[in-house]
Amino acid sequence: MKRAILAMAAIAAASAFADKVYLKSGTVLTGTGAVVADDKVKFTSDDLGDIEIAADKVSYVETAQAPKVVVEELPVEEKPPETWHGAINVAFESARGNTYKNNASVIANLNRRWDEDRVNIDFGYYYSETGTSKDNRETSTRRWEIEGQHDHFWGEKFYTYENGRYEQDEIAGIDFRLRLGLGLGYQWLDGYKTGIGKVSFSQELGAAWVRVDYQDKDPSAKDSFATLRYAHHLKYNPKWNEAVEAFHNLEFLPQVDDWDNQLIKADVGFTTKIIMDFDLLAKIEWDYNTQPSVGRKSSDFRYIVGLGYKW
Repeated sequence: MKRAILAMAAIAAASAFADKVYLKSGTVLTGTGAVVADDKVKFTSDDLGDIEIAADKVSYVETAQAPKVVVEELPVEEKPPETWHGAINVAFESARGNTYKNNASVIANLNRRWDEDRVNIDFGYYYSETGTSKDNRETSTRRWEIEGQHDHFWGEKFYTYENGRYEQDEIAGIDFRLRLGLGLGYQWLDGYKTGIGKVSFSQELGAAWVRVDYQDKDPSAKDSFATLRYAHHLKYNPKWNEAVEAFHNLEFLPQVDDWDNQLIKADVGFTTKIIMDFDLLAKIEWDYNTQPSVGRKSSDFRYIVGLGYKW
């Protein structure tokens, strides 16, 4: 009886001074020689023998040499430094001979993300002229626009926003159109990695005020009005080539007291890296206005292919 008691005491003492590895799943492994190296815990388990466990599976390690609990700091992916990013893309087409034509566009973006705030600024300029000679030509496009938005994140996904947009379009008969708005947004996915690539997707809902001045105004159209605003933004980088980024944006603004009056802006396209920080942009833009300037069409489509620089 005395020998049995001594044997049990010896086993208890050995267990008390054994190394222990606590897994996040709740499992506790007992053994010897626990060493943390190369993002792995190397360990001789009493039951499994020599094993290696990924550090991100381990909660903490307790060793006989260190009676206190040692909490293992898991490797953390470093955040990129907070700085401004952007891109500028330029497209130009020219023809001489039986046709005289010049087409040009400049599209630029500037953005920055902090822990709780995000700023995005977009600029676009479009110009085209065509005819049979330099002295016999007509301007068919002269448009420019600038838009900015500030998002403040109140959590990982939920944010509020304020934005503004100013545009002029001579051919569409818009001397100017100003829009100011605010609302709520939700970042459903932010660089989420799937089996087919990386996806970002957000949706926004809010209100806006629009002030517009037409060259030839429809008598029934208002100079200023309030709208609701729905928008979504989608980005996708395929797994087989993350240098390619496909995108789609949509913004829908119906007048609050007249749902027959609607403004819609959408685009779809992609960018792809060519060499170093230079890229290719290809996209389609669509502007829709149910109450255009007199004599103008409601829809405008723009097809853009250009070279650019991204930083």
